[in-house]
Amino acid sequence: MTVTETHCPYCALQCGIALTPEIPRVRLEPTEFPVNRGGLCAKGWTAAELLDHKDRLLTPLVRKDPTDRGSPLREATWDEAYERIVAGIERCQREYGLDSVGAFGGGGLTNEKAYTLGKFVRVALRSASIDYNGRFCMSSAATAANRALGVDRGLPFPLEDVAQARTVLLVGANPADAMPPSMQYLDAGRAEGARHIVVDPRRTPTAAGAYRHLQPLPGTDLALANGLLHIAVREGLIDEAYIRDRTSGFDGVRAAVAAYWPERVERMTGVSEADLRETVRLLATERPSMILTARGAEQHSNGTDTAQAYLNLALALGLVGRPYSGYGTITGQGNGQGGREHGQKADQLPGYRRLDDPAARAHVAGVWGVDPDELPQPGRSAYEMLDRLGTDGGVRALLVLASNMAVSAPHAGHVIERLRALDLLVVSDIFLSETAALADVVLPTAQFAEEEGTMTNLEGRVIRRRRALPPPPDVRTDLQFLSGLADRLGRGRFFSDDPRTVFDELRRASAGGIADYAGITYERIEAQQGVFWPCPAEDHPGTPRLFADSFPTADGRAKFVRVEHRDPHEMPDRDYPYVLTTGRNMQQYQSGNQTRRVSALTVSLPEPRVELHPDLARRLGIADSDMVELSSRRGRAVFRARLNPGIRPDTVFAPFHWGGDQAVNLLTDPALDRHSKMPAFKACAVAITKGTPR
Repeated sequence: MTVTETHCPYCALQCGIALTPEIPRVRLEPTEFPVNRGGLCAKGWTAAELLDHKDRLLTPLVRKDPTDRGSPLREATWDEAYERIVAGIERCQREYGLDSVGAFGGGGLTNEKAYTLGKFVRVALRSASIDYNGRFCMSSAATAANRALGVDRGLPFPLEDVAQARTVLLVGANPADAMPPSMQYLDAGRAEGARHIVVDPRRTPTAAGAYRHLQPLPGTDLALANGLLHIAVREGLIDEAYIRDRTSGFDGVRAAVAAYWPERVERMTGVSEADLRETVRLLATERPSMILTARGAEQHSNGTDTAQAYLNLALALGLVGRPYSGYGTITGQGNGQGGREHGQKADQLPGYRRLDDPAARAHVAGVWGVDPDELPQPGRSAYEMLDRLGTDGGVRALLVLASNMAVSAPHAGHVIERLRALDLLVVSDIFLSETAALADVVLPTAQFAEEEGTMTNLEGRVIRRRRALPPPPDVRTDLQFLSGLADRLGRGRFFSDDPRTVFDELRRASAGGIADYAGITYERIEAQQGVFWPCPAEDHPGTPRLFADSFPTADGRAKFVRVEHRDPHEMPDRDYPYVLTTGRNMQQYQSGNQTRRVSALTVSLPEPRVELHPDLARRLGIADSDMVELSSRRGRAVFRARLNPGIRPDTVFAPFHWGGDQAVNLLTDPALDRHSKMPAFKACAVAITKGTPR
């Protein structure tokens, strides 16, 4: 039987797997790929169970009554589905303008599909209205890295380098639950004496295994970082030669952190002065050292500045660009890295080019065969677009690929209302997600084992997704859907549904950009187990490690940026006295549209649980496994209680993998970071009530 080596469909590790078609099911085994080295998490082991799942969408669906979205969905042909989509697009653009039709993409799309979606909106629809769910994931860290280092690549070094670091500061990251195979590198470092410090309001499995656990109040990570840098300056631990030779702007940062003396930072964050001093000492003296941030630090209304504060610390200590050292951010979604490089963002063109840059517009338009003046200007970011759906000046017809914003967007109840207000909602998915259930047209798409393409993992390693079996007869890939739709809109000559053809065009479009894929081919990826970008030519080796000699900025120097702590947009008060923070469970993934259908995963974790400190639970009369209701200024959600002495007594935690009245994003704050437009998922004020009040 044929064995196909490909990659897990879930997180940004993109673990290597081998698929063997057997009767009745496909057999899945891990491979010795450089990232996972034979390891897999529970999600990866069970991924093949989704290929023949009874809930699989196998044919297009349309509303029985096209004028009534409350009427039931019925099976339809692709031609009928296209007819409804084209009619809706043309009607909206005729009545409301070109930008009234848009698309919302996802960080799980292959590079080829993400690239094509961005091109489709700008060339076939001639619209500015596109963004994607990665805006809710990586945008703050990406914005900070671009302005400080000149480039955003989540990890600017291979994951294996983590095992060589003597000190690692993990801020808002819980890879033991989110990316279990990656823990082998942290474990290997600890086995050789490395010391790991985890910053998290919860004692997560990652924190439990660390040398030291710092528990700040959610929303105070920036103050913590500035406090650490204050100590480094005061105690002479900064690298003056590195700052002089490789950076600019430090004087402003030095002045800013002077106000973050340890006693003040202890009061702001809840982290002791002794722990602050020890953390700085270890980072500065027990080298090589790394600082790694993730969503816990970044998903705030000041998330960009928070990531910047940790970048400032890493630069001041001289870590960035040195062997087994530096700063990195841990990408979450499967193609969260590649998905943000090639045009899904409202302000972006392929290769990490800016849409408002005339030279970038000219280059990409030349590859696409259109006049640069035909390309729209930047549109609205993800939540800004969702907030205006169905309104005057907003999107009236929306195409959704690989996203389930009815569960994953902040203030989800409001987003559901806006989705219902659309003139046309089209969703392409594997299953009938909560978002697809609201749609006028639902399209069945191919799964990971049924398509070809490339993904870019958290290291910037471009890898191959290989087809192990054909999709069901009436299921199409998203490339086929978009190409067919472009053809019906009279723009088909600009599009292909062949992944290799699309990738070769992507290579040309990205050439000379920050994320340069020009030298990466399918053949090189196979021969080298992935190629690291930037890779500007086929004889270029790729770039596993960035910044050794210079930074891709105008003057070759990294930039310090002065940042100040700001309180979270929403603080606890008498009515909502506790802080809610959100995150992942090991057994589930993203909105749960896939993992909640896998029996082995749901048996292990059948429902979401809200974590409370036992002291808080005692004051509220709540026992372990009681039902509780959380309420915020935006909505209510119901969970079963889990008492956890490892969480701060003023903080509660709930996972975001469930919908309905268990959707934690009914509660979360949509306040946006002023730089990245990232919503404030990680801190909002809530009240807690025992039971399930009506």
